[in-house]
Amino acid sequence: MEKVAFYTLGCKVNQYDTQIMRDALEHAGYQTVPFHEKADIYVVNTCTVTQISDKKSRQMISRAKRTSPGSILVVCGCFSQVAPRAAAALEGVDIVLGTSNRREILSYIRRFQKDGRQIVETDNCGGLEQEEISSFGEKNRAILKIEDGCENYCSYCLIPFARGKIRSKPLEIIRKETRALAEKGYHEIVLTGIHLASYGKEQGAPCLEKAIEATASVPGICRIRLGSLEPRIISPEFIRKISGIEALCHHFHLSLQSGCDKILKAMNRHYTTEEYAGAAALLRSAFPGCSITTDIIAGFPGETEEDFCATLDFAKKIGFAKIHIFPYSPRSGTRAARMPDQLSGAEKAARVKRLEAIEEAGRRAFWRGMEGTLQKVLAEEEKEGLLHGFTENYCPVRWKGERSDLPVTVTITGSDEQGLIAQS
Repeated sequence: MEKVAFYTLGCKVNQYDTQIMRDALEHAGYQTVPFHEKADIYVVNTCTVTQISDKKSRQMISRAKRTSPGSILVVCGCFSQVAPRAAAALEGVDIVLGTSNRREILSYIRRFQKDGRQIVETDNCGGLEQEEISSFGEKNRAILKIEDGCENYCSYCLIPFARGKIRSKPLEIIRKETRALAEKGYHEIVLTGIHLASYGKEQGAPCLEKAIEATASVPGICRIRLGSLEPRIISPEFIRKISGIEALCHHFHLSLQSGCDKILKAMNRHYTTEEYAGAAALLRSAFPGCSITTDIIAGFPGETEEDFCATLDFAKKIGFAKIHIFPYSPRSGTRAARMPDQLSGAEKAARVKRLEAIEEAGRRAFWRGMEGTLQKVLAEEEKEGLLHGFTENYCPVRWKGERSDLPVTVTITGSDEQGLIAQS
């Protein structure tokens, strides 16, 4: 039996896409092994959000060939989509695929095995009708991609070029795929997409609430999480439509990127800080105790000290439960890479540290605010006699109790640097 190993970089969409390829190869008789072991085929599913992502992709490609020099090496994903020549030029790369045609990975492998010639074929326009998974490893939480593509063209981002136009998975396929996952014992579904808020847009108007309802309609699904959302989707009408969905977890990741209106405009983000704050207020009014998390870029071109301080103040004002912080990374081919007043690496690193202090203070304050409350938690692993999992608002928690595949109710008794502490 031939062996295949996968390495996935980047977002939850990439994790889902890797599972599509894994399902296809396992169905054909391949055995999946850990990436550090010897294999006949290695698949590196790449990311290109930052320069660090590109570097990591190259490192894993090199590692695969060192581990098993005679293996077939497949490189796919966002990096290979936007830079296929660069990917093909890397030593040992046999097959270069894009962000859509990798679902046909088996046919490309067989073609290479037949003639031995390097294959470079990228495509990012495929629909989602044929994408279905029924398993997600050993975890009790499964990722379900319901949308692909982005048309926002933020000035710093290559993803629209890597992922193409918006495509949405039909509701009947969402229900079918969710049923298959529920039958395998998955009780929590994470709905994800490249630009999740645009679900259904190509059919006339965004309708993410319909996808959430379709997922919730499947028996056995007791938790639904949402991937990253655009702040503009949060309206009284949208909240009215989703507030009655019992399975929906009260955790909302609203991408911010900057707390300064001048920088938001330079980034080509289509909202203001006032609109963002309004969206956060609407969520907290409709879902008391919900957690709001976000992404922030530090050191965008032209960001002055005053601009950055505005971001720090805004982050404090909103009170995020968690902030994912990134130093600005210039990407060749984007407008931001050509902008004047690029900041030094040292200055970007210093601003990241200042943001990290704000992030930690906000996160710890949010955790302290949960002490004494009852929370439903779902165990994901057991370590050193304690169960570890997450609350419905996606805070890490550990407690002592009997392992269950279903959510249980615990009392939050405290918190530390690792997360919440609870009693069952």
